[in-house]
Amino acid sequence: MPVVAGVDLGGTAINYTLIDQNERFHIESLCEHPALSKQGPEVCLGQIADGLKMATDRAGVMLDDVVAVGLDTPGPASAAGQLSARGSTNFVHALWSGFDIRGGLAHKLGKPVSYLNDGNAAALWGHYTIFGSESKETSVSTIIGTGNGGGIILDGAVVKGKNGFGGELGHVLLPYQSIADTAGMKPVCNCGRVGDLESLCSLTGIEKNILPYFLPRYPNHELARLEPSKAAKMVRGLADKGDALCREVFRVQAHALGLFFDEMINTFDPDALIVGGGALETSAEFQAWFMAEILVGMPRQREEQRGIPIYVMPNGDTAGARGAAIEALKLARESGLM
Repeated sequence: MPVVAGVDLGGTAINYTLIDQNERFHIESLCEHPALSKQGPEVCLGQIADGLKMATDRAGVMLDDVVAVGLDTPGPASAAGQLSARGSTNFVHALWSGFDIRGGLAHKLGKPVSYLNDGNAAALWGHYTIFGSESKETSVSTIIGTGNGGGIILDGAVVKGKNGFGGELGHVLLPYQSIADTAGMKPVCNCGRVGDLESLCSLTGIEKNILPYFLPRYPNHELARLEPSKAAKMVRGLADKGDALCREVFRVQAHALGLFFDEMINTFDPDALIVGGGALETSAEFQAWFMAEILVGMPRQREEQRGIPIYVMPNGDTAGARGAAIEALKLARESGLM
């Protein structure tokens, strides 16, 4: 039976999945292989190929049965998979500058390859779990991790944009001054913008902006004794346990999401809103609290729009690979390979 593969290339690991023409996944759990992107294109593409063989062996599928591959990577890259000439955190080797990673992988594997950035791939998976592969609905996803990714699925299709930057939702500016009890906070993003979504809804935003703002109010707190990056990584776990300081940090994040979703509702009038990423890899109680706080932070909606549901992204660790596989499935069907 023909299958397509989803390949999620991250900074330290490559995650794989396989899906057949009946939309049945042949790898249900995390299937990882080390990523060697910092060693340049030749080594990295070889490592992806080696990992794909490992994944097919694990699933009991012949490598020749893989008729197409979906690849997702962090950006910046064009919609066709050409990496930025300026490089990025994950593609620091000089030979990555302007490299066509989609075309390079297609040549390496001898198979057609589709491409999405990692935020769009996760967004596509979240949309698929709610509406299915043949949907015409619209959804907006935000993925809270070290940074902030996301994606827009409009009438069932991924919004990629002219230059591949469609769905760069982390850099949408917010009226953050309206968030309660944050007077004087100036959240700066690594991109240089002040008050975009990533400056508040990301691990980096916690470390650089939110935690330093609230820590002086809790001078005896255990996080005050730690260096900033280590302290920031502990906030989620402490917030899940009910720590007052850390709940304040996540309250700000939730209210920032409320402002962001308000902008998306008034732009796209979507069928669903989706939140994913490490911020919600928590207990069900904390998830429920956080989702309720998003609604608290959201400006008043029109009566007709108040019922737009907000979902938690399923399969967080494998969402990128699964979304990439769904995109490859579309390619295979359109090409008559399935």
